[in-house]
Amino acid sequence: MKTNTLDFDAQALREKILDLAMRGKLVPQDPNDEPASVLLEKITAEKEQLIKEKKIKKSKPLAPITDDEKPFDIPDSWEWVRLGDVLSLENGAIRRGPFGSSLKKAFFVPKDKNTYKVYEQGNAINHTIDYGDYYISQEKYNELKSFSVRPKDIIISGAGTIGKTYILPPDTPDGVINQALIRVRLNDNLITNEFFLLAFQQKVSLLNKKAKGTAMKNMFSIAHMKNDLIWALPPLEEQSRIAAKIAQLFALLRKVESSTQQYAKLQTLLKSKVLDLAMRGKLVEQDPHDEPASVLLEKIKAEKAQLVKEGKIKKSKQLPPITDDEKPFDIPDSWEWVRLGNLTAPVEYAMADGPFGSNLKKADYTLNPEVRIIQLSNIGDNGWKNNNVKYTTFEHLKAIQRSEVYPGNIVIAKMMPAGRAIIVPNNDKKYVLSSDAVKFIPNELLNKIFLLFCINSDVYRDQVNSKLQGTTRPRTSLKKLKSFILPIPPVKEQKRILIKLLLLRQDLI
Repeated sequence: MKTNTLDFDAQALREKILDLAMRGKLVPQDPNDEPASVLLEKITAEKEQLIKEKKIKKSKPLAPITDDEKPFDIPDSWEWVRLGDVLSLENGAIRRGPFGSSLKKAFFVPKDKNTYKVYEQGNAINHTIDYGDYYISQEKYNELKSFSVRPKDIIISGAGTIGKTYILPPDTPDGVINQALIRVRLNDNLITNEFFLLAFQQKVSLLNKKAKGTAMKNMFSIAHMKNDLIWALPPLEEQSRIAAKIAQLFALLRKVESSTQQYAKLQTLLKSKVLDLAMRGKLVEQDPHDEPASVLLEKIKAEKAQLVKEGKIKKSKQLPPITDDEKPFDIPDSWEWVRLGNLTAPVEYAMADGPFGSNLKKADYTLNPEVRIIQLSNIGDNGWKNNNVKYTTFEHLKAIQRSEVYPGNIVIAKMMPAGRAIIVPNNDKKYVLSSDAVKFIPNELLNKIFLLFCINSDVYRDQVNSKLQGTTRPRTSLKKLKSFILPIPPVKEQKRILIKLLLLRQDLI
């Protein structure tokens, strides 16, 4: 088993680290820390005093957390809390931005020293106070002051992209949130902003599940947030230790990710270089005893001519000779440049594309697993991708038989990105092309896997990319794919190159 790979799931590791942290298993507990229960008692007493002094309004108490709501055991110094338990004691500690006529574009004014910023969802998503260019007057700001923000407030995106968070920095300009944001002010005698953000990350999936709307998802109500978001609260000192440890571990993960990406790029570069050497005849030595590729091509040509003469296949339009200007580099004497369309098997529709327009439309699809439709999403950079499954019927296949594909055929994408090729899996299924792909049945005198490498090499793909049409969805055509050229070595050398390619690629995995 090979171990020289840096492949790993960084996101899964982050989630595991976060899960351990939220269970009290990432850093050790310190018996000298003031327990969360004592903190909560102090906050409760402070709140009662402020209500008594009429400095804040009495709010409806949150329901006690039941044992059924607690998903796991936590350390003795921790306590289960709702979001509403850890908010600042001031009224309006959590707010959704104003809707409807309270804040509309008609109220926006050009920025000057007497204007106030309108914070948008993009500020939370992009983690910046500089996003956006909407401002309101002093008068409008005074009307909407309950939606204002200040440094250390947390803003949360509440529509479309739900749950992105940002702690507003010390230099945050005065302003208000719009309807796509939720502002949260925490009780910093009970919870740190940093720990809240970590705990909140685990709740984003819940927010998305309960979000409402179809075209644009909206976070569920503030009341639900205060009641439904539950997590385990450590002592303040432990919160800081947890946040610091996670920051340290996530920084290490970022370094590993960066190394992995660099390693992957190097692998791709090396594979590309190896394939380039193979296409130039520089990967293995030539053997003077090999039958030259010119003889091989004459055999292919003669075989097709005989079958045409016997009436077994139709005569196809000849492709033009290859000019010296088309040849991108020199190849060994025993090799030949040849157009892909001249390498097909001597059968009807050895190279054909999928049906267009009314020949294969959604009305022709079936839920029964009859004829599998090969789509762009099945043509991966590293082979067949078994996703986005769609079928048509056996009966419909009769009408589009030229586009039927057999296991072992090569299929080439016509777009996104064009030119990538795969071999159709060997099984008992029947296949048909979508309009975005071309089938290629190679002549049996050639090595099919070697040809697959040729089509996926820069030699062929560069030609495809140089003659794409369209801007929104650049694509190639069957005619062009037939006309692009490949360097073909003798059959025996094809096998030697293929073995060398596979061995070298195995070393690079």
